[in-house]
Amino acid sequence: MIAYGINRAKGVGEEDCFVCFETARPVPGPRDLLVRVRAVAVNPVDAKVRAMQMSPVEPPRILGWDAAGVVEAVGSEVRSFRVGDAVYYAGDITRPGCNAEFQCVDERIVGPKPQSLTFSQAASLPLTALTAWEGLFDRMRVKSGQTLLIIGGAGGVGSIAIQLAKHEGLTVIATASRSESAAWCREMGADLVIDHSKDLLEQCRSAGHASVDNIANFVNTEAYWDLMAELIAPQGSLLLIVEPRTHLRLGDPLKAKCVSIHWEFMFARARFQTADMARQGEILEQLSAWVDQGIIRHSMTGHGGSVSVETLRKAHALMESGTAVGKWVLSLAEDRDENLQ
Repeated sequence: MIAYGINRAKGVGEEDCFVCFETARPVPGPRDLLVRVRAVAVNPVDAKVRAMQMSPVEPPRILGWDAAGVVEAVGSEVRSFRVGDAVYYAGDITRPGCNAEFQCVDERIVGPKPQSLTFSQAASLPLTALTAWEGLFDRMRVKSGQTLLIIGGAGGVGSIAIQLAKHEGLTVIATASRSESAAWCREMGADLVIDHSKDLLEQCRSAGHASVDNIANFVNTEAYWDLMAELIAPQGSLLLIVEPRTHLRLGDPLKAKCVSIHWEFMFARARFQTADMARQGEILEQLSAWVDQGIIRHSMTGHGGSVSVETLRKAHALMESGTAVGKWVLSLAEDRDENLQ
């Protein structure tokens, strides 16, 4: 099969940042699906993993953790899917990624593709939806009637988190600094959009929110740490996904307020083979139903064409710029239009 990967960490300005190569088609294990990949999305984690590959690797490491495709073969113990099923998933960061014609993925972390979406649209959902869902419902356990501040509302995770929180009955405040990203947050359903390049505390207070019950920070943990500590309500919850680069104070006022701090890492269940690993498949199945019912919409905002070393460089450059709104998708079908039908 044809695959796209990296030999070592290189900047997107270097022409050989990615390489196209031939490799053996993977063989599914007992719980695996062999998926013919039809479309993939690019996430910040792709760029982070690329940047961390300091030592040369051969064969190249295949990146990509957002895919939609069709089941080509199944392992001996697979019970949930059959050959020919259309599926979508984020995958397992400890295994080869989806930037290839075929990929093996454990059936427990796979869901049926929403019937109302194209493969490209469906590929925009899994990683960000799982992150948002697990963070809000499995970790923070948000409740209807509460307030939620989302720092970084226009990104992939923020786009889904806004929708999930609104469906759950929360009042959602999202941050965005540009007119187009603010408009996107409103389109996703945010009740209030504030500018994170300005004083967030003052903006919240001016809007009648002296404190908030929950804060989900999808951007930069340390940059907003003191703000979150001041704005969070007593017995409130913080959700974090970006590892801090500096030491943070965990005592007062967080201790005095009995604030709970939650980490969300979507790959944890697959990486550690947790007993509840199948929870991700369940989430994706429910999400698929909600999409088909019109409750949740996809977050694809751009299609970069077919996967190539050049389109991957462009997509990674967009992720690294920090200006992405929604999700950027690429196709693996020979004819791009095939993915849009």
